Amino acid sequence: MLRDTFARRFTELEASFSSIPFKSHSRGIPGSYVPDGQWQKWATSTQSLIRAAFGELSPHYQNFVNAYKECGGSDSSVRTLNALFLSAKEDFEGGYLFDVELRVSGEVFGDFIALARKSLAEGHKDVAAVLACAALEDALKRFADVNGLAVGDKSMQEVVNALKSSGLVAGAQKTLLDAMPRIRNLAMHADWDKIAEPDVSSVLGFVEQFLLSKFSHG
Repeated sequence: MLRDTFARRFTELEASFSSIPFKSHSRGIPGSYVPDGQWQKWATSTQSLIRAAFGELSPHYQNFVNAYKECGGSDSSVRTLNALFLSAKEDFEGGYLFDVELRVSGEVFGDFIALARKSLAEGHKDVAAVLACAALEDALKRFADVNGLAVGDKSMQEVVNALKSSGLVAGAQKTLLDAMPRIRNLAMHADWDKIAEPDVSSVLGFVEQFLLSKFSHG
C-alpha cells in the first residue's frame, strides 16, 4: 500500500542521517559542521518526503523549508533539520494528521468526477454514469479499507452496510448513500433507459461531498 511505501522511506531516511559526516572545525574553531553536499543530499530527500506525505501547506513542511533555508551546515542547524524530520515521522506513524492514501486517492477520484461532469454536460449521460459510479464504488471501498473493514470482494450494497453499521457514515450522508447502490447496479448492467440525468447528478454530488468530508484533510 502507498502508506507502507512512505513508512519505509521515513525509516530509511532516519537511518541514513546517522551516516552524515560531522567534522570538527579547523584552527581551533569550536563545534562541528557537515560539508556541503553531505547534509544537503539528505535534507533534499527528506523535504520531498515531508511534502508528499503532509502537503506544502502543512506546518511540518513549512518549518522544514524555513530551517533548510537557514541551514549553513553547522552541527546545530543540521540537527534541527533532523529534529523536524523526526517530528514529522512521529506524526505520520501516529496518524495524527491524515491518511496519505486517502489524500492521494481523493485527488484521483476528483479527476474522475471532473471527467464525469464534463461528459454529462456534453450530453453523454451513460458515460458520465459509469465514471461516476466507478468513482463512487472505489472511493467507498478505499475508505472502508483504510478504516479496517475487509470489503475487497464485497458488493457495493455490502460495503454500504458495513460503513453504516460501523458508524463511518452517518446523518444525511447515510441517508443519501442508501440510494447509490441501485444507480450503480443500473449503470454497471447497462440499463441506460432506467437512469436519468438527475440520477447521475445525484451520484456526482454525493461523491464530491464524500471526498470533501472523508478524503480531504487540509
